[in-house]
Amino acid sequence: MEDLCYLLKAVNGAGVYRLNCSLEALHDSVQRADFVLFEADIETAHGKGELLAELARAIKAPDWFGHNWDALADALGDLSWEEAPGYVFLLRGEHPGEDVLDDILNATVEFWKMQGKPFWVFFA
Repeated sequence: MEDLCYLLKAVNGAGVYRLNCSLEALHDSVQRADFVLFEADIETAHGKGELLAELARAIKAPDWFGHNWDALADALGDLSWEEAPGYVFLLRGEHPGEDVLDDILNATVEFWKMQGKPFWVFFA
């Protein structure tokens, strides 16, 4: 588990991945890295509205969150309400097949890399 904590701190390795370790190992590593973990259960989300609502809930989106793709991108690029040296976004359930979501998640990873902070996304 020490290796996972070390890897999470590597800004250049951050990206969007399928989780290949136990949830317990991820939780432990995130805690030891002093990162913020956002967990969303997207398995039961039907349609764009429910998916956005679950993602907003997971990141504890502020009141200004507009429940659209642009608002999600803006919120993920801000996160001032959850200051941390890095972030892990765990999405539980099958990938919803939303190309826009993929674009937002990848852009968010790249944005935070430029800030010197790792932002990891795992599908479990």
